[in-house]
Amino acid sequence: MALADPDSGFSEIIELNVGGQVYVTRHKTLIAVPDSLLWTMFSRKSPKELPRDSKGRFFLDRDGFLFRYILDYLRDLNLVLPDYFPEKSRLQREADFFQLRELAKRLGPPQMSKDNSICEDIVQSDPEESAQQCGGEALRAGAASLRSPSLDSRKSGYITVGYRGSYTIGRDIQTDAKFRRVARITVCGKTSLAKEVFGDSLNESRDPDRPPERYTSRYYLKYNFLEQAFDRLTEVGFHMVACSSTGTCAYTSNDPSEDKIWTSYTEYVFCRDQ
Repeated sequence: MALADPDSGFSEIIELNVGGQVYVTRHKTLIAVPDSLLWTMFSRKSPKELPRDSKGRFFLDRDGFLFRYILDYLRDLNLVLPDYFPEKSRLQREADFFQLRELAKRLGPPQMSKDNSICEDIVQSDPEESAQQCGGEALRAGAASLRSPSLDSRKSGYITVGYRGSYTIGRDIQTDAKFRRVARITVCGKTSLAKEVFGDSLNESRDPDRPPERYTSRYYLKYNFLEQAFDRLTEVGFHMVACSSTGTCAYTSNDPSEDKIWTSYTEYVFCRDQ
């Protein structure tokens, strides 16, 4: 493979492993922003100095899902995010880590003017017109602050929470039962809605690149307490509308008097109206 720069020792095409997610990009993309962390790594260091995974890819121990937006920004220095993107603060943290100051600035809160109103820089020939427009923005911002943000951004929809559990009942049900064991709680529904509700407690590793407007049945929670999931859904305005369950029973041996093992799969459907 051709070298991007004979002096640097890096190939023109670079393979990265970022938190378990694999990316392939050009060397010039990674060094697009001078003085950034990636620029330092791939222009001021040699390939031997950088950590690699077992397959020889350069390894970065960062959020693999959010790195796609970092890479998109480096390609043309433009920031394009989905319409609903609840992880803006986390992406800003990644931008700070990679020392992409302009990107971090764009992801930060809007600048406030001297009178604490949000007012963009507007070039106007008439100062009075400019003042009126900025004042109008201030009034709208003030009115918006009186409303609950959750009411404005809240979307209606359905989320299905499911789990496959098992429990053991002792001989003749005389001994104490070994109660419910939940291996994993699955989350099904619209991607953006699931992320809004469960946030950092949602494990997206089985479906990491699903667009916000699409649906998924491959997310699951990082904890295994059903009531914790129910509490969270209730806090953000959901209520249960349906549930279903199936179960089977098996013996641990051919002796009917031995412990019985019950396994079941249960789903709970939650709805939030706008």
